Amino acid sequence: MASPLSVGFCEKVFHADETPEGEQPVLQILNVKKINAPGASGADRYRIILSDGQYFIQSMLATQLNDKVENKELDKHVVVKLTHFVLNAVQGRKLIIILDLNVQPWNGEKIGDPKNVEQHSTAPPAAAAAAAPAPAAPASRTTGAAPARTGSNNRSAGPGKDGMGPLYPIEGLSPYQNKWTIKARVTQKSDIKHWSNQRGEGKLFSVTFMDETGEIRATGFNDAVDRFYELLQEGKVYFVSRARVNIAKKQFSNVNNEYEIMFENSTEIDPCDDDSVPQVKYNFKGIGELGDCQKDELCDVIGVVKEVHELGSVTSKATNKPFAKRDIQLVDQSGQSVRLTLWGKQAETFNHEDQPVIAFKGVKVGDFGGRSLSMFSSATMSVNPDIAEAHALRGWYDAEGQNKQFQAYTNSMATRSDNAAPRPSELKTIGQAKDEQLGMGEKTDYFTTQATIAFIKNETFSYPACANPEGCNKKVLDNGDGWLCEKCDRKWDSPIHRYILSLNVLDHTSSFWITAFNEVAEQIMGVSANELMRLKEEGNDPEFSKYFQSAAAKTWTFQMMAKQDSYNDQVRVRYQCRRAGPPDYPNDSAYLAQMISQMAF
Repeated sequence: MASPLSVGFCEKVFHADETPEGEQPVLQILNVKKINAPGASGADRYRIILSDGQYFIQSMLATQLNDKVENKELDKHVVVKLTHFVLNAVQGRKLIIILDLNVQPWNGEKIGDPKNVEQHSTAPPAAAAAAAPAPAAPASRTTGAAPARTGSNNRSAGPGKDGMGPLYPIEGLSPYQNKWTIKARVTQKSDIKHWSNQRGEGKLFSVTFMDETGEIRATGFNDAVDRFYELLQEGKVYFVSRARVNIAKKQFSNVNNEYEIMFENSTEIDPCDDDSVPQVKYNFKGIGELGDCQKDELCDVIGVVKEVHELGSVTSKATNKPFAKRDIQLVDQSGQSVRLTLWGKQAETFNHEDQPVIAFKGVKVGDFGGRSLSMFSSATMSVNPDIAEAHALRGWYDAEGQNKQFQAYTNSMATRSDNAAPRPSELKTIGQAKDEQLGMGEKTDYFTTQATIAFIKNETFSYPACANPEGCNKKVLDNGDGWLCEKCDRKWDSPIHRYILSLNVLDHTSSFWITAFNEVAEQIMGVSANELMRLKEEGNDPEFSKYFQSAAAKTWTFQMMAKQDSYNDQVRVRYQCRRAGPPDYPNDSAYLAQMISQMAF
């Protein structure tokens, strides 16, 4: 029986410098291996060994095809036709990135006795060398591990500038490539954020790029803001090259990619008139389904703007400055309505009074009033988008929806004081707090976690504060003849030391560093900062160390706040403990017993 496979394909692509034009090889899967994502919020990847009956070669499956492995459509000895793929080179090894395929009928037997193409193919055969198309990149580019460009859709290798790498899909980017170009659409652009600290001042912004293979977040600092912020516009397509690819910081992004792009001085960005790059991809959640979502979950929502409320403001606890907000009411065919809050410039510039259809991507679910939505910095919205869901919603609302009464979400949870112990169901693990990117938005996030103290820094645990009995608490400076408080304009013989305690806490999912200020830290340490500093200055090391050792390895329920900060041009999240208390073990045990009783055995 003749082999149905494309014999010679593996050897041909192993020696090729670019993706063969128009080829759709038929290959057999020899093995499928799952590669776990580096973070809990990332997508798993699948490495697949493909055989042409003579040789086999490594490949990676695009994440949008993961369901084909999970439902066993792709498995050992299955025969497939690759309808869309690109070549990639990682550390000198050739890799096929599978973007689309079709399963072919086969009886399930292994075909031939294929060998590893990397070990048995040392020189390109004449036929394959003749058939390989001439590379379009400049002759000066690196050879031997040359990155591949897409060829199956007749793309060019870039806008034509010297030194720019060949075209890559976003799915194929990694820190191992030196020269590459992506052609991608900007689906989201943040506002410019400024910071100022003792090291100086700076600014940054971020954008999300998308092509048919996936999304990736890109960030620019300082000079890159001046060069690219006005150039990059939402909805437009661009060529991007000469930027750095790093491991993604998941706490600052809801983009499903294990890597991110950093703009550098050499980065080149050029507009592209080709509109073949797809628009934003949505995974809509109906408004009536929001009750099934967890608090702080991110989702895509589409609805008709039934009401637009007046512009208001709230005072930021982080900066003590007013921050603009505006609420709108969304409705859909479910008969349910939900309040969505816009913040900052989006709230100030929103002027759609004609009840448009708006698609939102990546909004956060809250439990205020039962269920609510919040649009923070990395979320996007599209007014009257040209998609099937928007047209259907528009037709329904104009025909009947505008005359209907909608049911708003209500809060069935009892109101509790801020000092009340949290319900066990409201606790978040440290891993959840990181994966849900708490603190990455423009406003401070609040959550409660139960964790054990692993380590407490004892080098700098306090600061000298003003001794004013009225409670100034500002840091004072020793000027030689006393401690000066610039706020009170008074001198004191000695300061009052107040805690600024840095602790590393952990649970079964992860760990993070938190800061506890005076009242909370004194509760944790069991001694005042003034007394602890006295022991340190007197050289009473055993007594001094005893308090730190005693405080470690104890479990607390921490009420936390998370907010964004910047250090050395790197954005990070700072976690501050607002309150701490011992775990409520009887309440926790009752909750666990209830959960166990609901499980089906």
